[in-house]
Amino acid sequence: MSDIKTLNKNRLKRQQRIRAKITGTPVRPRLTILRSNEHISLQVVDDSIGQTLASASDLAKDKKIEGTKTQRAIAVSQVLLAALKKKKVTSLVFDRSYYKYHGRIKAVAEVLREGGIQL
Repeated sequence: MSDIKTLNKNRLKRQQRIRAKITGTPVRPRLTILRSNEHISLQVVDDSIGQTLASASDLAKDKKIEGTKTQRAIAVSQVLLAALKKKKVTSLVFDRSYYKYHGRIKAVAEVLREGGIQL
């Protein structure tokens, strides 16, 4: 089996293992992260009704976010924090998918915690 197939197989197993333990509820929706090589996208999802409550991305057409990848992740999480405060969401379930908790993922979590969101 090639290295890429093994990598993807292991990522899928890790993601399924994490997602089996968490779900988003109306009281505590799920924060899911999509991280590519260049961009980051955040979504807050209520799994009970299958609806996205809020989202933010550094690909937003209305304003371009500049800086390093970590700086863009911090800026995106601040945009999401403002949207969550409008919707009066105070706690989230953190779904890091198959990503390790460091770098951009850690920066997003820290900004939300500093903003008063319980993860």
